[in-house]
This record gives sequence, C-alpha cells and structure tokens, in this order.
Amino acid sequence: MALIGRFNSLQVIKHTDFGLYLDGGPDGEILLPNRYVPKGEPCDVGDWLNVFLYLDSEDRLIATTEQPKVQVGGFASLKVLAINSIGLFLDWGLPKDLLLPHSEEKRPLQVGDYCVVHVYLDKRSKRITATARLDRYLDLLPASYAVGEVVDLLVVEKTDLGFKAIINGKHWGLIHKNEAFKFLRVGSQEKGFIKELRADGKISLSLQPVGQGAGELGEQILEQLRRHDGRLAVGDKSPPELVAKLFGVSKGNFKKAIGGLYKRGLIVIHDESIELT
Repeated sequence: MALIGRFNSLQVIKHTDFGLYLDGGPDGEILLPNRYVPKGEPCDVGDWLNVFLYLDSEDRLIATTEQPKVQVGGFASLKVLAINSIGLFLDWGLPKDLLLPHSEEKRPLQVGDYCVVHVYLDKRSKRITATARLDRYLDLLPASYAVGEVVDLLVVEKTDLGFKAIINGKHWGLIHKNEAFKFLRVGSQEKGFIKELRADGKISLSLQPVGQGAGELGEQILEQLRRHDGRLAVGDKSPPELVAKLFGVSKGNFKKAIGGLYKRGLIVIHDESIELT
C-alpha cells in the first residue's frame, strides 16, 4: 500500500505521452508527470523509482521526485503564503501548498510569517495537513537519552526561561538563557546536547558539549593554532558569535580555556587574537 505524504519506492508499469504510471498496489496506477521524470536515468517498465506521493488540486493521488521540506510525521518551520476562510497555506516546496486549518493555529499569523508545524494525514479526508498544536505529537514515549548525547534540535518558541526546542522530532526540551550563547531564532535547526534529565520528566539542553573541561577545550585550541601557523584571529575581546562559530562554545568557556593556556606559558592573548609563544 502506497504511503501518502512520504517517499515510496514504486515500479514503473506504463509509459504515456504525459508521464509514467507507477504501481500503487491497492491504490491503483499513480501518475508521475513528465516534468518530474528523472532526466538521464533509465525509467523503463519494471524499473523502480523513489517518489513522494500527495493529492493534487483535484484530490487525485500523484507522484513527484521533488523534495518537500517535510514529510507526514515530521516537524518544520514553514512560511505562510496565503490565508483564506479555510485556513493558511504554507510553502513546503511542492506546487500545491500545505493547508494549516484555522482550527489548528496556535497564534494569529500573517502572510510572510513562519510557523513551526507538525504534518499529519487527516483520517477523514486523506489530505496532508499541518497543525501548530504540537503537544499532542511530542513526549508520547519515555525519554531514553543519556547526558551528553548529541541530538538534533528544532527551535520552536522563545520563553521567559529560554528557548523551547523539539529533540529528534520526539520530545520537548529547553535551552536555558545561560546556554543560548549564540543567536537563536524560531525555526532554526541546531546540533545540541542533553544536559539534564530532570525528575519531573523535563529535559534541559546545551548547545556545547556537556562536561567538556577547560583543559580539553584548551587542547582543541592548541591544535587549531598549530594548523594556522600559530595564530588565530579570535581573542579576549572577540564577540561571542565568533567564538561560537569557531569552537562551538560560549565566550565564558573560551576565556577559561585560553586563560589556562596563558598560565602554562603556551600562548599570548591579545584583544582580537591569540598566538603560540
């Protein structure tokens, strides 16, 4: 059975002037229009193609080789393209825009705004639909992360405590203000680390390796200095954003590390640079 809203591997069963027909099993023949047929690749009867399935403007099942920004079951930050009495229409990378019904809005949105949504298949209409009400799709399974584990984060909302983020598309987590040492925006995707699994089930996150000491970071800085002829254009007065870009750590941790190297007589610290002695 073909899966709507996901990529499927389907077999070519027929050529026509306007495209290929693929074997959809119980769903019958599914059209792959000519504009989506891979160029320069064999597409003979019996070949298998990896295609994404969705409903066209007439609610017919159709295939495409284009890559949508999100599949059914996933989360993404999408731009509002249009609004009418039915709902909001989001840009998800395909010709037919993705519907966010008004009943699934969490806050008022305008054309041009971005919104983090979950994409699901409506059971009644079989249409691919978006919702901004994310809680019902997260924290459904017990968290089994380890402290220090590397995870994928999608930043969803700024709060008084910091930034709420989705962990690996499964759980809520929080990047506390003191951990947000670089610019974050709603919708940004980040690599993060599990900092704490709290007794109340909440998860604290970090944007830098957990438990990394100044000594370990210092060795990384020394290695970079050796690779760059003994000098790096980052120093005591450099902006936190530059430090984060180069080493993925906060300005405070960087200063602790270079301070340790200075005390050992290994480097000289300037306002905008550091050098090997």
